Amino acid sequence: MPDPATVIETDIPARLDRLPWTRFHTLVVVALGITWVLDGLEVTVAGSIAGALQESPALRFTAAEVGLVGSAYLVGAITGAVLFGYLTDRFGRKKLFMVTLGIYLTATAATALSWDFWSFALFRFLTGAGIGGEYTAINSAIQELIPARFRGRTDLAINGSFWLGAALGAGGAIAFLRPGVLPADWGWRAAFGISAVLGLFIVGLRQFIPESPRWLILHARPDEAEKVTEDIERRVAHAAEAKLPAPSGGKIRLAASSHTPMVRMVLAIVRDYPQRAILGLVLMGTQAFFYNAIFFTYALVLTKFYSVPSASIGWYVLPFAIGNFFGPLLLGPLFDRIGRKPMIASTYAISGVLLAIVGYLFREGAVDARELTLCWSGIFFFASAAASAAYLTVSESFPIEARALAIAFFYAVGTALGGAVAPWLFGMLIGSGERGAVFSGYLFGAALMIAAALTELAIGVKAERQPLESVARPLSALAD
Repeated sequence: MPDPATVIETDIPARLDRLPWTRFHTLVVVALGITWVLDGLEVTVAGSIAGALQESPALRFTAAEVGLVGSAYLVGAITGAVLFGYLTDRFGRKKLFMVTLGIYLTATAATALSWDFWSFALFRFLTGAGIGGEYTAINSAIQELIPARFRGRTDLAINGSFWLGAALGAGGAIAFLRPGVLPADWGWRAAFGISAVLGLFIVGLRQFIPESPRWLILHARPDEAEKVTEDIERRVAHAAEAKLPAPSGGKIRLAASSHTPMVRMVLAIVRDYPQRAILGLVLMGTQAFFYNAIFFTYALVLTKFYSVPSASIGWYVLPFAIGNFFGPLLLGPLFDRIGRKPMIASTYAISGVLLAIVGYLFREGAVDARELTLCWSGIFFFASAAASAAYLTVSESFPIEARALAIAFFYAVGTALGGAVAPWLFGMLIGSGERGAVFSGYLFGAALMIAAALTELAIGVKAERQPLESVARPLSALAD
């Protein structure tokens, strides 16, 4: 039996879920969701400046060193996700999303001041660690602060904002790397400066985001949770200029404690919900392979098969980014209305089928560079929604005590598999110079996406419009 002093009965989750959408929720989305914009910016800038790093009078990177700094960012992101994922569950959402933003800002600003390969690689590792940690902290906070009926569309729109960052990165590369605009060793430094300036703007906004009341309850801090919830209710009522509706859900009883042991968190993911763990691995791994296979080798396809100059790559990334951004934004509401299973399965399946078709057209030489870019924009309108839904699935399918750790684990595994295997595999296929070889890779990616769709249909979680506590019962929940 738990110590009676630790037993808490509260209706705070129901009170948070019954709130109407107001400026408070918009602030949460903007202040926290900016992480995905920053990641899109970082990835696109890093890909666009490869030539500039080789031509830099100070750095003069070899092709191998360009690849290694990309790996450093990837390893940093995985490390940061796992480390800060645990710390987010242990010490709170707010503390960690401020810490990770600080790490990101410092590291990306330092990258612009790099003087050799090792300094550049170190700062890219730290930048990745900050971004990886951001994923776990901010996704946990957003899930716990956004009302249940808006959770799906909000999560998809936020994850899709990665491509706003990609568009900014492409535009920045076009502006700063154009010959004659800046000295040879300053264009790439200015490109990284965009990220630092954007991040500084967000620091002030995050001061107004409270700690998650759900996290406070679980960590035996009911008075603080009540105070934060009342403040949120006042802000929402003032913005809505109306009396708040009564909570529709009942109270929950919890055996709260100061922290949950690490072993119990891990068991909650792999033992208590084995089917959800398999689903998370399948959805995250397949979308990571799909994206890394196509997006991160697209510049190679354009230069190898279409002789597109490296300085013009940014113009092809922009329409690609537009399709990726509008997919989650426009399809997101359907994930709340129609449901998770049908929408996740359909977006994965459509993406896979379209990839096979476009891959065939590429093999036959039936599309030029512009037409291929438009085809990718159409495919990733659906694929971007599918990928965003993978993050949504892993962030709402496990108990709140292990939510950030679950996000970190699946992000790390998906990134490691997709990031390590897909670019290497497609780099070899593209390097062969044979369109048929590249097409075989596209077929493999298409098959993975269709397999993920079937997995979702078989064991997907019906989480639409459901409180987080109903989707996954808290580990500390007591019987009524």
